[in-house]
Amino acid sequence: MRSSIQEGQSISLDLLRSTDIMYGVTVRFNSGAIMDSVSVNKFRDNLKTFVEQIVTEHVPLKVTRRSGEDFVVISADDWEREQETLYILQNQKLMKQISTSLKSHTKGAGYKPAQDELDEITGI
Repeated sequence: MRSSIQEGQSISLDLLRSTDIMYGVTVRFNSGAIMDSVSVNKFRDNLKTFVEQIVTEHVPLKVTRRSGEDFVVISADDWEREQETLYILQNQKLMKQISTSLKSHTKGAGYKPAQDELDEITGI
């Protein structure tokens, strides 16, 4: 369960999970996504802790700056997954193929591999 602070509300750090103690606030986007936010000074002072948390928990972190634009830190694995997802979503031919495959699967009319083919695919 993620902790969040409503606009204008303050809470005690004692109420936060131990991994959330370093963060300033939780940001909720219109899409429903949640991202913790921290000042650049707090990020710099606790860099190792933040990086370890970002990499192990696969949760991005928004870093805010007084002057200049904010930035987001994510793990390399998460960034690569995001890039792959964007590529697929932007490829109309691939999206059409996925849609056609989903319709075939829903109708039960798609290709059904034999057991030996499944064993080869799964490595059994």
